[in-house]
Amino acid sequence: MAQPLDSSRVIDGTFGEVRQDGRWLTNVYSVEANVSISYNDVSRSGTRWTGKKPGALEGTGTMTGYKVTSDLAKSIGSITEDRGTPYVTELIFKLDDPQSFGAERVRLKNVQFEQITLGNFEVGSIVEEETPFNFDGYEFLDEITAG
Repeated sequence: MAQPLDSSRVIDGTFGEVRQDGRWLTNVYSVEANVSISYNDVSRSGTRWTGKKPGALEGTGTMTGYKVTSDLAKSIGSITEDRGTPYVTELIFKLDDPQSFGAERVRLKNVQFEQITLGNFEVGSIVEEETPFNFDGYEFLDEITAG
């Protein structure tokens, strides 16, 4: 019989952090990164079922945080010059809840941000920025393991 879930082992996002080129982005409070897998249809004889062959991969994500500086917008903005180059970096996400089964770190490779936030505010509110990005590779640096 399966053991019930030990709720104290559920990972708390409070202990998450993001690093960009080794620097902790203390203002970031929410991150999501996903890899989408496209599939090509494969018709097969003798069955009405369509098979699936894995195709292209696409990495996308969003980083949300409090507005503290314009550093990221300036870095991303290098692409807006006529001969400018895109800003390419890497991000490392870390979850390290002391009550969980361990830490998890994921490195996103060749991260490029998809928009430049030039201005955004509402009187009486803390300014937040949501920055979508794409990436073309990842690796697990540490993995959470039951134990």
